[in-house]
Amino acid sequence: MFRQVATTIVGVGRSVVASQSAGRTLAVAQTKCYSAAAEETDEQFDARWEAYFNKPDIDDWELRHGLNTLHGHDLVPEPKIVVAALKACRRLDDSAMAVRILESIKDKAGHHKNIYPYILQEVRPTLDELGLNTPEELGLDKPADP
Repeated sequence: MFRQVATTIVGVGRSVVASQSAGRTLAVAQTKCYSAAAEETDEQFDARWEAYFNKPDIDDWELRHGLNTLHGHDLVPEPKIVVAALKACRRLDDSAMAVRILESIKDKAGHHKNIYPYILQEVRPTLDELGLNTPEELGLDKPADP
């Protein structure tokens, strides 16, 4: 929800400064920026992304674009969004991207050690159903031996 706070702070007061010359007084006008769009709830956000990845005709570019946009948000996606993205990877026969999704979730979880195991626990049935491995099962979490 960092996005909401940043938008509010930026939108509260923007100052427009106009100056005629060095010897004249400075005119300052304050404007407020309001959006006509309604706030999106967490449930609506989750449903929008789940529907995006569940599109039957999604292609490689759309998958990558959606994942990049989703990764840009200040959040770790809910397991149902991850499941939809993993199924999209399977429909496109892109198992490498599925592993990258799990790596990005681990990266987004950061120092919160309980988030990534929770996501893995929730998506484990889907991983087994699709025949996908986690980065840890593939040995990608450790440096390669020389």
